[in-house]
Amino acid sequence: MSSMSAGKKGSVIFSGFRALGLYSNHLAHVLRFHKKHREFYVLTAVGQCFHTFNVKKLGIVAVSNALPEDISSLAADRMLVYAAYGKLISAFAKNKEVVHTYTGHQADVHLLLPFGDHLISVDKDNVVIIWDVESEDTYLQISYDKASFEVSALMHPSTYLNKILFGSSQGSLQLWNIKSNKLLFTFPGWASAVTVLQQTPAIDVVGVGLASGQIIIHNIKFDETLMKFQQDWGPVTSLSFRTDGHPIMASGSPIGHIGLWDLEEKKLVSQMRDAHTTAIAGLTFLQNEPLLITNGADNSLRVWIFDVAGGDGRLLRQRTGHSAPPTKIQHHDKSGLNILSAGQDGTLQSFSTVHERFNKSLGHGTLNKTKAKKKGVMYDTAKLPAITTFASETGRQSDWDGIIACHRGFLVTTTWNYQKGSIGAHKLEPERFNKNRALNVHATAVDITSCGNFAVIALSSGHIDVYNMQSGFHRGHYGQDKAHAGPVRGVSVDALNQLTVSVGADRLLKIWKFKSKELLHTHSLPAPPASSLLHRDSGMLAIALDDFTIHILDMETRRTVRRFSGHRGQINDMTFSPDGRWLITASMDCTIRTWDLPSGSLVDCFLVDAAAVSLSMSPTGNFLASSHVDGLGIYLWSNNTLCSMVSLRPLPADYEPAVIMLPGTCPSKDTEEEEVSDSESSEMAEYISPAQLDEHLVTLSLLPDSRWKNLLHLDIIKKKNKPKEPPKLPKAAPFFIPTIPGLVPQFALPTSTPSEDQSKLVNLGVLAQKSTFYLQLENALDNNSYEEPIKLLRELGPSAIETELRGLSPDMGGDVRVMQSFLKMISSILHSKRDFDLAQAYLALFLKLHLRFIADQPELMKEAESVSAHLEETWMSMQTLLNQNICLLSYIKSALL
Repeated sequence: MSSMSAGKKGSVIFSGFRALGLYSNHLAHVLRFHKKHREFYVLTAVGQCFHTFNVKKLGIVAVSNALPEDISSLAADRMLVYAAYGKLISAFAKNKEVVHTYTGHQADVHLLLPFGDHLISVDKDNVVIIWDVESEDTYLQISYDKASFEVSALMHPSTYLNKILFGSSQGSLQLWNIKSNKLLFTFPGWASAVTVLQQTPAIDVVGVGLASGQIIIHNIKFDETLMKFQQDWGPVTSLSFRTDGHPIMASGSPIGHIGLWDLEEKKLVSQMRDAHTTAIAGLTFLQNEPLLITNGADNSLRVWIFDVAGGDGRLLRQRTGHSAPPTKIQHHDKSGLNILSAGQDGTLQSFSTVHERFNKSLGHGTLNKTKAKKKGVMYDTAKLPAITTFASETGRQSDWDGIIACHRGFLVTTTWNYQKGSIGAHKLEPERFNKNRALNVHATAVDITSCGNFAVIALSSGHIDVYNMQSGFHRGHYGQDKAHAGPVRGVSVDALNQLTVSVGADRLLKIWKFKSKELLHTHSLPAPPASSLLHRDSGMLAIALDDFTIHILDMETRRTVRRFSGHRGQINDMTFSPDGRWLITASMDCTIRTWDLPSGSLVDCFLVDAAAVSLSMSPTGNFLASSHVDGLGIYLWSNNTLCSMVSLRPLPADYEPAVIMLPGTCPSKDTEEEEVSDSESSEMAEYISPAQLDEHLVTLSLLPDSRWKNLLHLDIIKKKNKPKEPPKLPKAAPFFIPTIPGLVPQFALPTSTPSEDQSKLVNLGVLAQKSTFYLQLENALDNNSYEEPIKLLRELGPSAIETELRGLSPDMGGDVRVMQSFLKMISSILHSKRDFDLAQAYLALFLKLHLRFIADQPELMKEAESVSAHLEETWMSMQTLLNQNICLLSYIKSALL
């Protein structure tokens, strides 16, 4: 497969497979009952698509196709799922495919309500549209005055035929008959914005949630309030009523607490505090079951069971991912089935590539585990900041902790136990800083030996310490006092615990004896290193430098064996393929590149919308895992070389990678409910650059530099290429069809042989034949269209262009008018602001050849002055734009400083 086809495909090696750890965002979930399966399904929005889980096991059964924008509202009826995005609404069938699209709103849609064969939608401009679901036509449109009645909630009261109840941000409610388009009744409200409207199990009675935290149980038939409750945690975000015989109402709050209210005794009976770490986006009691489903923006979906009379809900099942983006991911064991992930939310989690039920959270870092258990994560004062980097080994994980982690800006490193699923026994801190804790020293890099017995910890002060993982005792340090003069950026131990290698900001790479701590070798680096990674099996050490290059050092020979350059931004992470042949790197330039170590070349490169912050290649080589800026998920890319023949070629230096969309989430293979279907999110139309971005800017041609830069140096090139001896005529020339010299191949027409009676005198008229370019310039004087001559010049090589320009002079059979036409052509290029570089090159060569002649001709001088004015005008506008940008940049810099 050539590099060109690779460019079209995006990536030759990797194709998007699925996303892990995405469960919910800030939108309320939607509950559906499947009559055929006789079970409930819960739908949650995640960015541009929605996921369907079965309530029975919380297993993912379907993922919708991605929409162009993030979903802003989600609703469902018996047959279809409705998702609003921007000003549009799409209807999905089978939880996957778009079957209807409703267009007509002039502002973003934020509320949806399916209603029989109709769909009601409300946009931010306060326009309510009622759609006919099948025909996609507008059945009715109601426009409210935003100042007096801004729609904030809507519902259909049970048994009320064709009637919809609207709630407003001003606090009043209106009951409409949407068939006759009549306002039936207005409820004055309770002087607070309506946030939720929910039908109670009793007919005519509606639950109203207000922004003041008040919950009103109101009879809309007689317009009388039956009871009021006050929630002290801010506005009511959601309401739900139990239908299994217990008169309980649940209310959600913006701080993650749930209140449980007894409707018979009219009081708060219980509180479920910290049900979510963010606002409760949605909560729903299952019909006739003691189960409550909740979701929140903390990327979690939970099922609670009420199996104790009058008691709290007990957590039955949950799916929880990171509530803040992951910063470091790494495969945990040799099976490649579990990925450890440290997030900005301070948690360390393990995600299974097989099924969600094998996921586990190792919890939040804390200095005091017992206190944290008593107080809870939210109120833990000894909570540790987020993990920046970690190392894990499975060799002795059954006996003691097998994971060690550094925390942001923290000197103490923590150990973690994978099997117990919690923070471990040791908090490792060097004693040398006990007297002066005010020093701003923190751990920067860690590694665990392959046997799982020792941890090597590098600090920002330049120290490197060794600890025993079982006891947590200090077992020595490298160097007399410090290992490096500046912060240590990377540390690794080889496979046999013979050598330790470290790289520091002092631009030095040092190799030490692991046991005796003796310095064996020092290697100078051309720039400060950002990080390092050792592939233990092959002994190859990859070092990412601050100048965006990567150096590969062979630990055996202690020499730099490869240098890779091409990234245009900070290198965030690197990972080796299991056999050590490939190094895969992610950078802030949004590319993921695969470098082939044996050939020393770039073999694969693709772009992603959000830069990858961490990468990990599976130890079995089947998947590459990536986490991205501002993304909560971990994305898996399948390795195509394992299942099909992929021919890898070195990519050229000017290779332009294609953008690949991040893979969606696909159902697990053992899910029985629905078919596993391929997500189309990984396919994306190739971006075609427009011919001109903006008429105020100048656009350069896409021609190679050699086609126009060499025009002014043709005499030097000719001198260098001058043959040393005349060419020898071959004895028997092979048969060939003569071609006209040029970049576009054209066959020469056969010329007739001169007959004997013809004169042998040279005819200057025949020699001075007019070329196509010359004729086109003549025609352009009349019709003032220079597209054809410009197109022809673009196709010619430098020598042919020079010949054409020389032929315009009267000495060479040309004409002053044609020369004038050429200058007009340059003016037209400058006026169009396209091919700016070509116009400059052609004009420079023209002036070099004919400057003296132009000076003698008033017509040509006048035209040349016009071209000069055009040039000056274009340059002035460009200089103004450049100055504006420089001024803005310097202002921003000064503001930052």
